[in-house]
Amino acid sequence: FFPVQDGHIVCGSAQNIYLAEFDGPQKRKVYVEVLGEQRPCNNPTKEHVMSFLTSMFKTEKPVIGMLHLRPLPGDPLYYPGGSVSQVVEAAKRDLEALQQGGVDGILITNELSMPYEQHVSPSTLASMGYVIGALSHDLSTPWGAEAIYDGDATIELCAAVDAQFTRCNFCGAWAGDLGLINRDFAHTMRRKAALRLDDLRLFHFITSEGEVYLNDRTTADIADSLLFNCLPDAMVIGGSAAGRGTSGELADEVRERAGQVPVVCGTGCRENTVADVFAHYDGAFVGTCLKRDGKLDAPVDVERVARFMAAARMAR
Repeated sequence: FFPVQDGHIVCGSAQNIYLAEFDGPQKRKVYVEVLGEQRPCNNPTKEHVMSFLTSMFKTEKPVIGMLHLRPLPGDPLYYPGGSVSQVVEAAKRDLEALQQGGVDGILITNELSMPYEQHVSPSTLASMGYVIGALSHDLSTPWGAEAIYDGDATIELCAAVDAQFTRCNFCGAWAGDLGLINRDFAHTMRRKAALRLDDLRLFHFITSEGEVYLNDRTTADIADSLLFNCLPDAMVIGGSAAGRGTSGELADEVRERAGQVPVVCGTGCRENTVADVFAHYDGAFVGTCLKRDGKLDAPVDVERVARFMAAARMAR
């Protein structure tokens, strides 16, 4: 007997399952019987959302680990002493830690390209493509890519690297430290269609880290119109910055409008809060808390990832 966890058989390091045929070439039928109990939903008051998340990530309420690339050519923090080869090596170490720790998916971003550009420069986009290409043979979980702050550049990047999903502030008009940000989502979607990215899944931020929306509508009202105008695959609610938490009550308000569209936590989910997050959200992007000492610019810590994922599996 082997236990089944999150839809996968759990084997020890020296265990595997083989079918040996000693009677010549024969057609065989293999029957597998799974015994167990259906676990109750952690939040039975909410309608259970079965969406592309389950088919893509092979589990309900997926944990998508963030792979933050080091500063890239053109970024102020890249100099002095920057090296693309060092960016690649750091990314490979973080990727290994995330996958070994058991995350359900990975989103590769230029998180340390601060201050972020409203229109991501060609050097940044080319560097991201180069680094992701260097990682491609090692990626074994569902993965996506994001060129932060620029929805159009994100679509171009996803086309170049064959990403399965992405996340961005694709819509709306925002104001913050970096100025006025005005999105043209109609153009973004036409570019996506022209590139035939028919299967690329878009996670839409409906809040923005450090910016305010330029009208007086509630977040739930913004979500309502976004659902009608933009047909998002999923919606993301984030805090004021990376690593800062979000409101479960706000998620509940948005989910009342969202129907079967998943609502995912964008920031601030931690090992000690994941059960509460999963009570309100349909999954989570997780980054800072998986890093050494919980610092944004530190490398991913495989032990932190493993502990987080153990807590996430208990919370599902």
